[in-house]
Amino acid sequence: MEASEAQYAEFEEKVKRTIYLDNLSPQVNELIVRQAFDQFGTVKSVQFIPNYLESKNIPQPVRARKAKMEMFDDRPVKPGRTIQFRWLEPNDPDFEVAKELKELARIHALEAEYVLKKQLEDEEKLEEQHQEALKATHKKYKMVQSVIADGTTRQLARGYHLRVADD
Repeated sequence: MEASEAQYAEFEEKVKRTIYLDNLSPQVNELIVRQAFDQFGTVKSVQFIPNYLESKNIPQPVRARKAKMEMFDDRPVKPGRTIQFRWLEPNDPDFEVAKELKELARIHALEAEYVLKKQLEDEEKLEEQHQEALKATHKKYKMVQSVIADGTTRQLARGYHLRVADD
């Protein structure tokens, strides 16, 4: 019993010392993360968890947050906690409550799936807007470059009696 309590306390300390970073660029590697966090203390380990659902073309701000116990796969069982279950018959008074909880869990899962789908759609729309803005900016840049290259700016400057530096 004491071993599991000590193990659980050690796990709680591990959770307190762990930081979760989200939306890291694909170019970020372990060395970069270590250098960034070594100024705050010793970095024991760096682990990358790939997110296959995230779109790669949209730059997003990196988010850092404290880790929670639910984020760990190797989470030990809380000492003194026992899980009890029993089968409910349809005539049991708790059967309706269990049925409602089961339906509620299903609805929550569907809502979470919908929210994730909507978020991905919004990110794709944002990516399209960024691409259009980038194309428009590039087109303007090319236009300015061509006006400078063909001498139109010099002709306009002479017409308005302005000096233009040829940099």
